[in-house]
Amino acid sequence: MIGREHSVIIIAAALLVACSSSAPLSRRDNLAYIYGKGSAQMPLQARVHHIGDERSRIYFKLNTADLLYKSDGTGGLFHAKVRIRYEAYDSFGAKAPLDSASTLIDDSSPEPTEEKDLIGSMDLRRTHQHPFVLKVVAHDLNRDLESAVFLRVERDGELTSQSFMPVDTSHGLPYFTDHFKGGTVRVRCEVCTGKELTVRHHPARTTLPAPVFTSTPPVDPAINAPADSTFRVRVDADGHFKLDLRRPGAYRILTDTSAAPSYSLHSITEAYPIVTTTDDLLKPLRYITSNQEYDRIVRSDDVRKAIERFWVDAAGDRERGREAIRIYYGRVENANRHFTAEAEGWRTDRGLVHIIFGVPTSIYKTDLGETWIYGEENNLMSLVFNFKRRDQSTDMNDLVLERDPLLKGAWYRNVESWRNGRVYQN
Repeated sequence: MIGREHSVIIIAAALLVACSSSAPLSRRDNLAYIYGKGSAQMPLQARVHHIGDERSRIYFKLNTADLLYKSDGTGGLFHAKVRIRYEAYDSFGAKAPLDSASTLIDDSSPEPTEEKDLIGSMDLRRTHQHPFVLKVVAHDLNRDLESAVFLRVERDGELTSQSFMPVDTSHGLPYFTDHFKGGTVRVRCEVCTGKELTVRHHPARTTLPAPVFTSTPPVDPAINAPADSTFRVRVDADGHFKLDLRRPGAYRILTDTSAAPSYSLHSITEAYPIVTTTDDLLKPLRYITSNQEYDRIVRSDDVRKAIERFWVDAAGDRERGREAIRIYYGRVENANRHFTAEAEGWRTDRGLVHIIFGVPTSIYKTDLGETWIYGEENNLMSLVFNFKRRDQSTDMNDLVLERDPLLKGAWYRNVESWRNGRVYQN
């Protein structure tokens, strides 16, 4: 069994608007909002799945608890109204969209606070044979709140990670993550029907990212470690196969043993993406504790109480300590939602920066990575973090920080702020 069971509403989405006009996605558009308040209040998840050489589909998920349900005043059902739209761009510097479409969701419920997953899909027209940028937006019309995600759609005619999609074994509904806490996962790959695939298991990544100023950060040995086992799976006539993920680590899937992996699934031992266990609370604390402090907490008779005591002592009283805990681990969870790639989001370079520094003032995306700016642009006092795509990674979300010794002072100032219970707000 993977995770917990959810009540699910399946949306049969019909396209209502196609090829509509839209504002250009300029290279200098500030995209800080995609990791900020809107995304936290109404988390949107989306993924693209290639059904065939020229057919693709966008799957999206919202939770009804994050939507505003309104009554029409007649004593009947409560309604949430959400418009889902996509815009396709040739690149992040494109001046006009290649294509766009939208659908309107009107969901009704007898209770305005009922919690269910709202899962739907939209067909994605593919009239070109090259990669492009996809912006998917959810707009809660009842409270005028938007949340957006950006996806890189891979090339037609090639077997890529978007040719694969994990689905639940009971109903075939898509998962919006490639990280699972053990169990058995069913994977859909229509273009692989009838083929035999090679699966290589690699050890899990366990190291944490180095501070942002380290000129030669240590390399995680798991990144270049050879596979410790190899096996084969056959895709059935319906385009599905199953993987047993009991062993933690990365399961890399290849259609040709001489080629690079097309897709990876990850088996993890921690709760994800929500922070729930003592271990979940402990490990991210390593970013702001000394070796001696961390070891002392680990050796405590009651680790959870030791963690709480650390925060109360840092903040000066219990109420401020609870607020620091809420914000710090809220950032851990937000990092898991947005930055997970080969490792859980909080373990990544972007996760590290997000936890310590918060949401940037400005974020600019390119086809090669992201730039985060804290403060005014072109101000010498502002902090700038550049992230680039990791070489040879199968995950488009796998970005690496270009570390800079000039960030050392800012790093220690912000770590010290956390250690003194002063939450860094930007």
